[in-house]
Amino acid sequence: MVSVLVTGSNGQLGLTFQDLTLDFPQLSFDFKPADALDITQRKQIVEVFEKGKYDFCINCAAFTNVEAAESNAEEAFKVNAEAVKDLAQISKQHGVVLIHVSTDYVFDGEKKDAYTVEDNPNPINEYGKSKLAGEKLIQEWHSEHYIVRTSWLYSKRHGHNFYKTILKKALVGEELRVTNAQKGRPTNTEALAHFILNEIVMGNKPFGTYHFADGDPMTWHAFAEQILEENGLIETAKLVLDTNYRTLAKRPKNSVLR
Repeated sequence: MVSVLVTGSNGQLGLTFQDLTLDFPQLSFDFKPADALDITQRKQIVEVFEKGKYDFCINCAAFTNVEAAESNAEEAFKVNAEAVKDLAQISKQHGVVLIHVSTDYVFDGEKKDAYTVEDNPNPINEYGKSKLAGEKLIQEWHSEHYIVRTSWLYSKRHGHNFYKTILKKALVGEELRVTNAQKGRPTNTEALAHFILNEIVMGNKPFGTYHFADGDPMTWHAFAEQILEENGLIETAKLVLDTNYRTLAKRPKNSVLR
């Protein structure tokens, strides 16, 4: 039986892993939501690892609010970098393989083609900078790791995300103002969770950095159209192309992952 610790298990990806437990009877999961394991508290991490005998730790805990990170960079770095360093160090001490979920926002978006793992990161916002800092700390402190960069993550069942927001607003007749200024690949949490469990936990991939995204390259506006069509709402929804979309955080124009 392979033992897997999942941190941040109350987020959309963590909850998706919980949905899949029956599909992987050969794996023993220990799900730790934020109130059971605050990864910014090193003492808590030490206590959890001393009590459990894990083979893998999947880190789903993260500061993911891109806008909030601009005005609260210290907190973003605390969660996405400093805490990740502690996870890496303690995982190494206990012989636990660390699987860390990262982001397409480590890139600046200036490349015309899709980004590969060989491309040099150059984040343009505080969220991306904090996630890249976390990646570097893992690489520095724990050789037995997997960094999995993903993009535009959404769950149809859990959490707050673009998919559910579009659907909720469309169902009550709200106007949907969506930009086409950014291009990426929407990724379903179920596809990402299956990739991590099948290809990494149960697979034999070399340690290192990987990209995973399961959707076709598209803009946010095109993704909104896809969501509406999928749910039979394209004819009735009030979808408007917003050409004056403004955010506090700079966003990469192209963050398509290969």
